[in-house]
Formats: sequence, structure tokens, C-alpha cells
Amino acid sequence: MKYITIIVTRGAILGNIEGPRQIFTEVNELMERMGKQPLFKIQLAGLTAESQLNDGLYTISTLLLKDIKKNDLVIIPAMYGDLQKAVEANHDFIPWIINEYKAGAELASLCLGAFLLASTGLLKGKKCATHWLAANAFRQMFPDVNLIEDRIITDENGIYSSGGAYSSLNLILYLVEKFAGRETAVFCSKAFQIDFQRNSQSPFIIFTGQKEHEDQPIRKAQEFIENNFQNKITVDQLAAMFALSRRNLERRFKKATANTVVEYIQRVKIEAAKKSLETGRKSISEVMYDVGYSDTKAFRNTFKKITGLSPLGYRNKYNKSADVLLT
Repeated sequence: MKYITIIVTRGAILGNIEGPRQIFTEVNELMERMGKQPLFKIQLAGLTAESQLNDGLYTISTLLLKDIKKNDLVIIPAMYGDLQKAVEANHDFIPWIINEYKAGAELASLCLGAFLLASTGLLKGKKCATHWLAANAFRQMFPDVNLIEDRIITDENGIYSSGGAYSSLNLILYLVEKFAGRETAVFCSKAFQIDFQRNSQSPFIIFTGQKEHEDQPIRKAQEFIENNFQNKITVDQLAAMFALSRRNLERRFKKATANTVVEYIQRVKIEAAKKSLETGRKSISEVMYDVGYSDTKAFRNTFKKITGLSPLGYRNKYNKSADVLLT
């Protein structure tokens, strides 16, 4: 039997507690219907015997951390609000999480729970996923963690993490498959109607540019790109415009935005294309020209690299009138 502890942090998101609990419970009930023993012992644990969520709207009864005698997996849910303050409010969980990992338990963070997990220091040099909306804040707080922004699941040295919001349930299915087998995971996927083996957040990411930095020339370069993306923009052009050497511009741009200059230009162009494909009635070729591409293959390849979908696939997914549009 696997002992699974879902910690109920201060400010935890209820869905990240109840969702995993329901899925692991369903696995146990499936085992019982098959005449087998339950696979999981599910424990909710907190710093106090009762934990309030959503400003007191929900109250959950929990075991105290010190009363957890056996543990194979610790699940860390997402948290609401200011993430720096949320980590500070849950600081007392950190030594316990570290001790459990050192004692052999695996760890899994869901969505913004990655911030608490990273605060343990156990993610240093390791891969991690979190909600794409919080990617910039995560990089600033934990520069020594290898954030994989587009991934839904990471798995490294007994530490798992998931992408944002309800994609956390994809990690739970991944763990069900690992502990209970693929057939059981497929059953849970169907029972809870969760897309199985979805591995990318890319189709959901909205690129807004990373401007939470103090490098003013780089900020101005970003603004120039965003205001002129329809035109051909080169690194040398930007370097001359802001009186920087090419090497210095590229170094500072990457440090400030986590993108190279070329990557940033591509992402701005593709974001504009996405918006057009979501709401407009232009053909793929018209959209391509509007955002400054003239090479169909280059446009399609860049679009798929960034979104995980072809331009046509993206439009079919998000434009309600896609069935009557022409390519």
C-alpha cells in the first residue's frame, strides 16, 4: 500500500486537495470492486487540526504533521494570493517536507505549489513546472531551478511537478499509472473525463512579455518589438537603436526576459497571429503576412514550436466559426 499525504497549506486551493483525493479514492474503490486490496492510504495533514481555505469558506479537518507515521508521497497543493507571502505563511512545512524526502518519500507539487517546493531547496538544478502565468515570478524567486514553462509534468529524482490549474490532474493520472498501472489510469481518465497524456501547456500560454525588470533600454527594445512586429526587425538594428553592442544587447535581453531577442520577436508575432486566428475570419496566409512572415513553412514551424499546434489546428480549437473559415 502507498501512503499518500496531501498537505493542507495555509491559503491552499481546495481543488488541488479534493481532486487528488477523489482520484486516489476512486482507484481504491476500483480495486475493491475487483476483489483486491486498496492501493492507497490517503492522509490530509496540516499545521493545525483544522485548516480554513478560501477566507474561511471551507474548513478541512487534518492530521497534524507530527502524527504522520508513514509516508510514500507528499502532495503540495497550489496556494492563493501573493506567492512570496504564501511561502512565508507556510514556512513551517518546509523542514517537514525536506525530512520526508530524505526519509524516502517522493514529492509532488501541483500548479503554484511549486513555489513552496522550490523554497525547500530540493529543486536546485532540477526541472520544474508551474502555472505559465507565474513563470516570470518563479524565475525571479528561484533562478537556480530549471523552470520548464511549457511542460505539464516533470519527474526527476522522486520529485514531480505539474503545470497550472486543472492540468494538475494530469500529474495525478501520471502517478496513478506509475503506481497502479496504465489500465487503471485509463479508467480514471475516462471516469473523471480528463484528457490522458496531455503534456504541454503551450496552447494555453498567453505571451504578455516579461517586463518585471529594471533594465530600461531592454524594456524600450521590448516595446519597439511589440509596436513594430509586422516589420522585419534584426538584432543589429535594435543594438544600433539603443547604442549597445550586439553581444551586450543579447546578454542583457536574455537576462531580463528569459528569451533571446529572436525568440521574443517570434513570440510577439505568434501571439498576434493567435489572437487573429481566435477571433478573425482571415485565411492562414493573410494572418501570416499580417504578422510579418512571408515564408509559409517558417511561419507554420514557428507557430507549432511555440503553441504545440499548427495554425489551422489552433484556429479549429479556439475559433467558434472555424468550421466555416477557409484556409
